[in-house]
Amino acid sequence: MQTSPYSDFVVQFWGVRGSIATPGKETVRYGGNTSCVEMQVAGKRLIFDGGTGLRVLGKTLLPQMPVEAYIFFSHSHWDHIQGFPFFIPAFVPGNCFHIYGAVAPNGATLKQRLSDQMLHPNFPIPLQGMRSEMKFYDLHPGDVVTLDDITIETVHLNHPSTAIGYRVTWQGHSAVYCTDTEHFPDRLDENVLHLAREADYFIYDATYTDEEYHHPKTPKVGWGHSTWQVGVELAKAADVKNLVIFHHDPAHDDDFLDNVEADVKEAFPKGFLAREGMILQVI
Repeated sequence: MQTSPYSDFVVQFWGVRGSIATPGKETVRYGGNTSCVEMQVAGKRLIFDGGTGLRVLGKTLLPQMPVEAYIFFSHSHWDHIQGFPFFIPAFVPGNCFHIYGAVAPNGATLKQRLSDQMLHPNFPIPLQGMRSEMKFYDLHPGDVVTLDDITIETVHLNHPSTAIGYRVTWQGHSAVYCTDTEHFPDRLDENVLHLAREADYFIYDATYTDEEYHHPKTPKVGWGHSTWQVGVELAKAADVKNLVIFHHDPAHDDDFLDNVEADVKEAFPKGFLAREGMILQVI
């Protein structure tokens, strides 16, 4: 594979928005594509979630084929899988994708759910029309995946229909992908704290502000997402080096997010907001 010129462990953001894609002039600086984060680690390509950002990533991979990649899904809500049917490299023979995801509470595997969204009348081409080699692996929270000397830990996240958080560790350095999780009202989530412990980069679902989450007329309690204020609490408690605010609400335009980032930096100087195209050097 073509590796990044930056280092042996980098993180790149292809989609940072939550819920629904938000193209337009008011989301140019942060981006409007939904969740997709790529990690290039020790010559391997790891992809987290298949939101609409996956389509953009796929276009950049075409000159690099044949491609082998490992795709890890947090869950199968639409904003995390809608880019998958438009992931062009998956249609090309000779490419190979290892696809990981948890079994849903109703027993449906990730393969079944990805297939369902591509069945008529929802989509014109079925999953079987993808001519690359695809290998599916069922995960259960707590499983550990090992790819040579790369370790990927998993935990259960507090989200409707459940979700999985991931921690990628290589040569003593870690990046955490922890999105679509709602904090508890009376304590910090022990699963998230364990995942985030002393991480180099902690990517956290902070869809809302505390004011929005507890709004007296339109509260977001029970919607499955957290706030940047809780993200800061977790980052401090877990002693992370950098906090990356992720899964931006579709109602938050660039100016709103600029203000959020200023507040985040005041509370946690090594905190910032994810932007499409952003590249982070872990080591």
